[in-house]
Amino acid sequence: MSGQAIRRPEWRPGSVSNNGIRLATYELGDPSKPTVLLVHGWPDSHHLWTHVAPQLAQDHHVVAYDCRGFGDSDHPDGDDAYRLSELADDLFAVVDAISPERPVHVVAHDWGSVTGWEAVARPDATARIASFVSISGPNLDQLGAWARDNLSRPTPRRLALSLAQGGSSAYTAFFQLPVLPKLFFRIAGSERLWREFLHRVEGTPRENATFQPNLRTDMISGLRLYRANIRAKLGNPNPRPTSVPVLEVINERDIALRPAIFDDTHLYAKRLWRRRTPTGHWLPLTRPDYVAALAREFVAEQSANATLEHPSKFARTRVVGPPNRLTGRLAVITGAGSGIGRETAYALAERSCELILADLDLEAAEETARETKRFGAQATAYQLDVSDTAEFAAFAARVREAHGVPDIVVNNAGIGLAGGVLAATDEQVDRLLDVNLRGVVTGSREFGRQMVERGVGGHIVNIASAAAFTPSRSLGLYSASKAGVLLFSESLRAELAEHRIGVSAICPGLVDTNIVSSTPIAGLDADAEQSQRDRLDRFYQRRGFTPDRVASEIVAAIERNKAVVPVTVEAKVGYRIYRFAPWLSRIGARQKVTG
Repeated sequence: MSGQAIRRPEWRPGSVSNNGIRLATYELGDPSKPTVLLVHGWPDSHHLWTHVAPQLAQDHHVVAYDCRGFGDSDHPDGDDAYRLSELADDLFAVVDAISPERPVHVVAHDWGSVTGWEAVARPDATARIASFVSISGPNLDQLGAWARDNLSRPTPRRLALSLAQGGSSAYTAFFQLPVLPKLFFRIAGSERLWREFLHRVEGTPRENATFQPNLRTDMISGLRLYRANIRAKLGNPNPRPTSVPVLEVINERDIALRPAIFDDTHLYAKRLWRRRTPTGHWLPLTRPDYVAALAREFVAEQSANATLEHPSKFARTRVVGPPNRLTGRLAVITGAGSGIGRETAYALAERSCELILADLDLEAAEETARETKRFGAQATAYQLDVSDTAEFAAFAARVREAHGVPDIVVNNAGIGLAGGVLAATDEQVDRLLDVNLRGVVTGSREFGRQMVERGVGGHIVNIASAAAFTPSRSLGLYSASKAGVLLFSESLRAELAEHRIGVSAICPGLVDTNIVSSTPIAGLDADAEQSQRDRLDRFYQRRGFTPDRVASEIVAAIERNKAVVPVTVEAKVGYRIYRFAPWLSRIGARQKVTG
């Protein structure tokens, strides 16, 4: 959105009344289309949706309203008028007025989302609300129950999580004071200061910040939300279940809400989906395209068009148990038909990722896909020759169209080549570099561009090798290809850091996979080559380091955003020797392993 002029929506204004409180409403789009209701939080008004609403209005009936106490709606006196029960009544009054015959899809942010949770927990909610997208807004009853559970069964981790959330929520205590908050916002509640705050904290372009005419008034009036609800809900929580389909959007860089507070949502939402990204609190301002796409896809997920035969792009994010950091992520793995690629698929399937499995051997990829079903994962197999740049680019485009932009990409496909550098043929050298290096570069570039354009981060894993920093006269060309992967990954990591896209280089050592049994050895006749391969294969088998252990390191690298991961003991030792005593590596390189 940076650098683009704001095009304000041509809203059709109206109003709805609830028990004498007038609520200003704003409509876009064709009323015959499915209705999406947008609900804002503090200190915003309907202007929060300036960049989101026009995109949704292309194929939806879009309605936003100023919540009571904000914008052009009435500002009733007293704290009691701002209890969540009253706000939920307002939401249903708007729903009944704008779509009396069909339930609506609610997309809400901050206190709008808190209100949405109150509404969907009512017994008759499913008849009036078709789905609920919750952005940066917890269910206060669930939050209170979560806090009580942590304090009643304290562990170091639980206490740390509670303290972290307490620190992030410290402002809510200030907001409940009788005089100081009002004085503070009378001084600091200007449009210019608020734009600067959002720019520095959220990265919102100053020129694209929405204009809110009564911002200072809304800031002060909205303080009643905190006084009317925080102590009452957290002190006496009453979490209730909901059958309304819920999409929970969790922002890892949210200044007010820590991701851990949403861990128990699955206990109350019977039909729960989630998306978790390294983004901040005001997602409708910073990534409006992403919010619009999420809402559009989720509405489609709940429609009759989303079938088992043709599932929507949202099928992967269904939460059926306690979530983890990778729940709902879309992962692409090349070389997924065997070895490290297959075990990585299993490891990510266990963490509730959707899988796109590519391999030159389609049958092997399909077998991996079938096996991942035992973890309840959704997996799709594709045939792919990573050395063919045009084919790889077409594959990346196909993935985006059919499944969406991946959150995780594991460039694992690789081949081996042993023997002397001088003995290798040009064809062997070209094939090695095309698969091991160019394939990794192409996968990183194609999917990296998609991640940057989407704007909500991601992670790229490139499989290098301990050979990248362990020179050997018998693996010179293979080492060169993997050293290229390592340095390419380190450089790409620096380039993509500003986009919150992590890049990890994984450097296994002696791992028992089928790459050894299929590695050509330059300079030998067929019989001698097979004999040497058999000898190396037996050695790797005796070493006994299995690919599932590498897969565990890959998952850890994704979760912790590690840069370089030597995996086996020999890889870790070799990495440090090459860094601190490279002369030892050079002596070891003279030992003839094969060829």
